[in-house]
Amino acid sequence: MSSPVSRREFLATATATAALAAGLPAAGADKGGTYAIIGFSKPFQSMSPDETAQFVAEVGWDGIECPVRPKGHVEPERADQDLPRMVEALGKRKLVLGIATTGILRADAAAEKLLRTIAKAGIKRYRMGVWKYKLDQPIWPQVKEIGQALRGLAELNKELDLQGGFQNHSGRDFVGAPVWDLHAMIQDMDRLHMGVHFDIGHATVEGGYAWDIHSRLMGPHMAAVYVKDFVWKKLDKGWKAQWGPLGEGMVSREFFKALKKSDFAGPISAHQEYPMGDRAAMLAAMRKDLKVLKGWLA
Repeated sequence: MSSPVSRREFLATATATAALAAGLPAAGADKGGTYAIIGFSKPFQSMSPDETAQFVAEVGWDGIECPVRPKGHVEPERADQDLPRMVEALGKRKLVLGIATTGILRADAAAEKLLRTIAKAGIKRYRMGVWKYKLDQPIWPQVKEIGQALRGLAELNKELDLQGGFQNHSGRDFVGAPVWDLHAMIQDMDRLHMGVHFDIGHATVEGGYAWDIHSRLMGPHMAAVYVKDFVWKKLDKGWKAQWGPLGEGMVSREFFKALKKSDFAGPISAHQEYPMGDRAAMLAAMRKDLKVLKGWLA
C-alpha cells in the first residue's frame, strides 16, 4: 500500500498539473521550480498579435493575461477568430496566453459560448467580471446569491476543463474587497475549477496590515496572483490609493516570501495601472517592475 499523501502534497500536485496543462511551468520556488510571470496586456491592447508577442518578449515575461471583453485586446464576438491568432503569435516566441480576462458573471448562454471558445484555443484559465454590492440592500443575501452564480460557473468550468478566477478589488462597493465575503462564497469549491486571482495590491489597500491574514485565508484557493503597488495620496476630495511602480509603494515583499513556502503553483500576473508614456517608456517601466518582482521571488 502506498504511503498517505498529505493535503499539501495533493494540492501542490493538482495545481502543478493545471499549470502544465495551461502551457505554463509548474512553480514552487522552495522546490527548485520557477513561477511563470505574465503581464496584463491592457496597457498595450491596441497592439496586433505579432506586435504583442514582440513586445512581451522584449519585456521578458513568459506570456500575457489577455482582456477578452468589450473594448479589450480581443473582442468577445471575434474571439473565435482572434484568440487563436494571439495564441499562435505568442507560441512562435515560446510565450503563452496564460489567462483570458472576461466580463463573465454567471453561466448563461453568452458565457458558455465564450468559454467554449477559450477552451478550444487551448487556454485553461480565465478571470471573471466584476460584481458590485447594492449598498441600499442587505449584504449577506447578495453574498449568497453571487455564491450561487459562482457555483454554476464552477460546474461549467468542470465540464470544459477550465479554471475560473475571481479577482479581489478594492472599493466601497466591490464584492470581494473585504476578502472574507469571497471566502464565504468559494470555500468548499474545487480550486481546479473555481479559484481566486489574488491581488496583493488591492488586498493591501483594503487590509492595511491585515494583508497577511487575507493572503493566508485565500491561500488554498489561489489560482493566480496579481501584482501591483500603490501609495496613499491626499487629494482635494480626500485620501486615494494611487498606483505606481513596484517596490516604491506599500505592498510588502514579505508576501512573496510566504508565497514561495506555500503550495501555490499558478502564474503571477504583473499589472501596471499607472501612466507610463509611449512604447519605449512603457517597455522600460515594465522591465523595471519585472526586475523588482524577480528580486522579491529570488
